Amino acid sequence: MKSPVGLNVVGVVVGATLFYTYIGQLVPQKELRPPAVIAISADMTPAQLAVIGGKIANDKGMCLTCHTVGAPPGPRRFPDLAGVADRAKTRIAGVDQREYFAMSLCQPDAFVVSGFVKGMPTINKAPIGLTDQELHAVIAWLESQGGQPTITLADPLPRCGAAS
Repeated sequence: MKSPVGLNVVGVVVGATLFYTYIGQLVPQKELRPPAVIAISADMTPAQLAVIGGKIANDKGMCLTCHTVGAPPGPRRFPDLAGVADRAKTRIAGVDQREYFAMSLCQPDAFVVSGFVKGMPTINKAPIGLTDQELHAVIAWLESQGGQPTITLADPLPRCGAAS
């Protein structure tokens, strides 16, 4: 006795679905959660902000996805951040360190380091969307890379406007 073509098609579809469902369950699953909320208060010292800024740069800011800190010499996707505090002081004539960092974060295409291409997202806008306080912390962390952090939450962020 011959089975109807429709029944054969249903059998193949059900069999394929079960097979790929089984294979899909063999692949390890990773649960992604939003980054933990970090409390930043107005009375924090620049050094405390730098510690928090390092956590933000590594997590929510996603800076270390492309940048490195102290990597061995060789080709990179984006500039290495080790010693960036020293380089930022003289990177653009007439622009101080803090303004350079703010511009690099909020207007990343305004100045691109020689030898690298545009591609860094504006971090105070979606999809990253750092707040003003988080921007202050990241700038403090950048200042600590080869220098002493000086920024506080009371300091304005030049070239950033209102963050999210």
